[in-house]
Amino acid sequence: MGTIKKGILGGFSGTVGTVVGATWRGMDVIRSRPKSSGGKPTPLQIMQRAKFALAIKFQNSLRAMQSRLYGENAGVKSRVNLAASYLLREVVAYENDQAILMMEKVIVTKGTLTGFQNLAVTAAADQTLNFTWVDNSAQMLAKATDIFCTAIYEEEAAEFAIMEGPEQRDGGTASVVLPEGWAGKTVYVYAFFQTVEQDAACNSLYLSTVVVQ
Repeated sequence: MGTIKKGILGGFSGTVGTVVGATWRGMDVIRSRPKSSGGKPTPLQIMQRAKFALAIKFQNSLRAMQSRLYGENAGVKSRVNLAASYLLREVVAYENDQAILMMEKVIVTKGTLTGFQNLAVTAAADQTLNFTWVDNSAQMLAKATDIFCTAIYEEEAAEFAIMEGPEQRDGGTASVVLPEGWAGKTVYVYAFFQTVEQDAACNSLYLSTVVVQ
């Protein structure tokens, strides 16, 4: 891959002969057009494609949040790239010719903010999840104003319901009402704190698998 700095053509997008032009991270780049193999994919290729497709689908609704709250940019890798790498490496598996997610290994946010003390969740009869925790505002990097957040995944619909606040760390309780169509469904619950500036978070915590009542 080459970078276009100056030249008679300048930056361009699309294919010209055997060259493909595009914009990547604000730079005009060129690369050779990939050759079509034309052959039947190998079992390894099929597995990798299935795992990648599932990872992209799963991460889609988390991207905006992870661009702010998943670690720190590392060289050319963005926060979203880092989250995707972890997802493919640790969360997506392949069993019985099918890509699957190991939900207990999912990390939706990552950071140095102090996490929870004694966090628990219970399901109520009105599609509400009730959370409780101990206020640990005096610990390390914690602040009373840190925002309580949840990312709750419904596997059948393959979508997240994300809630960010308004409850704070010093409140000790929060309630989340789930979408109406999730009644009777199994959901996977993740919770985290983020700063009031919404630019840093703790490592998310996987709570449990909950059947919505």
